[in-house]
Amino acid sequence: MRLGSWSLALGALLGGCDQHRIGKLEEGVSTEADVRGQFGQPDAVWDEPGGARTLEYDRNPAGHQNYMVTIGPDGRMSALRQVLAPATFAKVQPGMPMEQVRRMLGKPAGKAPYPLKGEEAWDWRYMEPPNTSMLFTVWFDRDLHVLRTSTGRDPEAPENKGGAGGH
Repeated sequence: MRLGSWSLALGALLGGCDQHRIGKLEEGVSTEADVRGQFGQPDAVWDEPGGARTLEYDRNPAGHQNYMVTIGPDGRMSALRQVLAPATFAKVQPGMPMEQVRRMLGKPAGKAPYPLKGEEAWDWRYMEPPNTSMLFTVWFDRDLHVLRTSTGRDPEAPENKGGAGGH
């Protein structure tokens, strides 16, 4: 339980630091070097059409954000998105390949295999205003395609202990 509380405190701290870092960046002006100077080494780099690249900065499992920063072919930041949000989750549809979900949402906070069912569940933590820790889960089949999704209160969050939630 102490580790869970520590993780949530660290997540809040990271969120505050991220807002400070984001405030120093400007779309169309900041360069990839500026982004890396504020956020450090990305967790992944995704090649995009037309020569753009997306830098992934994960804050799960301790935090509740995953950032995708798009660097245009000119080397300047063209977008900075916090992707762990209901609007992004709504884009995850049955049949979608696992790799596409990974690129859309970033690294999950956790993965749980269910070999007897031939399924695997990936979880992402996010915050629902004003301050409710939530869990978005994507269930994949044996062929690594989305079966279904679910959303509920994060059972690991202290404010949600003892209540229903999770899968």
